[in-house]
Amino acid sequence: MNFSKAAIACSAMMLLGTSCWAQGELVIYPNDGQSREQQDKDNYECYGWAKQQSGFDPMAPPKASTPPPQQQAAKGGVGRGALRGAAIGGIVDGSDGAKTGAAAGAVIGGVRRRDQLRQQAVAEQQWAQQEAAQYQGGRNDYNRAFAACMEGRGYTVR
Repeated sequence: MNFSKAAIACSAMMLLGTSCWAQGELVIYPNDGQSREQQDKDNYECYGWAKQQSGFDPMAPPKASTPPPQQQAAKGGVGRGALRGAAIGGIVDGSDGAKTGAAAGAVIGGVRRRDQLRQQAVAEQQWAQQEAAQYQGGRNDYNRAFAACMEGRGYTVR
């Protein structure tokens, strides 16, 4: 996945109320008087265990699980519509028909292209939302595993 696609997915996550890089930071309190060094050691070990259990690495940048929707080749457009309309109008009614056909074809081609662009934007938005939801699910699984590990070592995790 290139940077722009990652940025799209990250932007979608932010729109959905999540952050890409530091979402889900947990608050950890040592119940048994663990030292800072012990807490750092436990954090590291639980990070590895939770990553293995959940299959999610919160330190890795988000990756798309599926490729984004393909860019569609331009269909229609004002120029193409005008040419088609002029050709059809010219066949049916000569030069006057060609002018009328060109104008009508340009309008129809413009509308067709606008619809295509709108459909493409909807597909990209749906893809980005799906990626954000999948990222959030992985993050939640990781957080649950990490919290279980830390709680098992005598910490309160919120």
